[in-house]
Amino acid sequence: MPMSTKNYDLIVYGASSFVGAIMSHYLAEHLAGSPQISWAIAGRCATKLERLRNELPAASAKLPIIVADATDSAALHKMCRSARVVVSTVGPYVLHGEPLIAACAENGTDYCDITGEAYWIKRMIDTYQARAEASGARLVSCCGFDSIPSDLGVHFLQTQSMKRFDGYCNDVSLRVASMRGGASGGTIASVIEAIKAAKTDTMLRREMLDPYQLCPTTGVEKTAQPRLKGPTYDGTFDAWTAPFVMEAINSRVVLRSSVIGERDYGAEFRYHEGVLTGSGLRGRMAAIGMSAGLAAMLAALYFSPPRALLTRWVLPSPGEGPSPEAQRRGSFDIRLHGSDKRGNQLRVRVTGDRDPGYGSTAKMLAQSALCLLETPVEQTAGGFWTPATAMGSSLIQRLQQHAGLTFDLDDAD
Repeated sequence: MPMSTKNYDLIVYGASSFVGAIMSHYLAEHLAGSPQISWAIAGRCATKLERLRNELPAASAKLPIIVADATDSAALHKMCRSARVVVSTVGPYVLHGEPLIAACAENGTDYCDITGEAYWIKRMIDTYQARAEASGARLVSCCGFDSIPSDLGVHFLQTQSMKRFDGYCNDVSLRVASMRGGASGGTIASVIEAIKAAKTDTMLRREMLDPYQLCPTTGVEKTAQPRLKGPTYDGTFDAWTAPFVMEAINSRVVLRSSVIGERDYGAEFRYHEGVLTGSGLRGRMAAIGMSAGLAAMLAALYFSPPRALLTRWVLPSPGEGPSPEAQRRGSFDIRLHGSDKRGNQLRVRVTGDRDPGYGSTAKMLAQSALCLLETPVEQTAGGFWTPATAMGSSLIQRLQQHAGLTFDLDDAD
């Protein structure tokens, strides 16, 4: 659709959700004094949207409100025809996300979200890739803590590797050094939906185990991918490690980036993630405890009775999250190590200054949308992309300037 027919540069869909509200406050402050970017908030409840608008700075008093239910196809199509980019925070996406994807793909509207549901992304690619290519819609999922630090961290490391060694690293590992923040109710809800879907579908269970789940089904050479399944000593980082729950989506996004973009990390590219727990006996015991705790939690969520108890009394629900003060106190510190066949090695550090699941994710999503808004259509054609393949270094620059993230070479060792 010609750009002149678009009333808004950006629409935040699900603006009154927990992450959507954080993002709307951030955008209101970030875009203050930038009238060249027109934006609106949208969702299913006019009352909640009006309440949110009243909480925003005075300059946003006339911010447009669009009412559209996630199940109302006509309303979603009308909304998408009026926007250049739509950002969605309405999850779990497997329950609520497809009608908006369909509307964006049909109307040539660019799209970003924060889903971590790989099996849903796979289904959306299979269903709407051809329509998005035809309309020019650029659809970019995983624009939050899932999976920007991983995807752009690898992109940054490989950029530096090419500069230093005139080639890419074929083996990259990511380790979470520290992470402070509350558990995400939305993420937990997505995990529960994935478990429920896998229980009843043998083919889906098999698909979920494939690290190349999000990659094209033809023309891709698959390499056996390492994966931490329990406490492991990592000589590269000189510390014990435990499995990282986000690895299930992050590794699939990174592998998709490695095969669909202009870069090609090679047929033997390997990638894996974990959590650093420290050295010595204390680090080993922490790795054992974290691994056992994660396994126990997933097992409890698999069976209906304990899952019902956990979701009612223990785990946060979608829409719940940490206080603004807790979000400000949050942070994350991620380390990446890359090596090539010639023995060259490189270390990178990625950090964020807010609670990863909410405060930092909201800023990452906002800057992803604004970066996609500025990315020329000649640079990225219609279709499903990852943050690294759609925006790459341009997004890294924005995140460092405006979202409290850092991407640095880590030469401490």
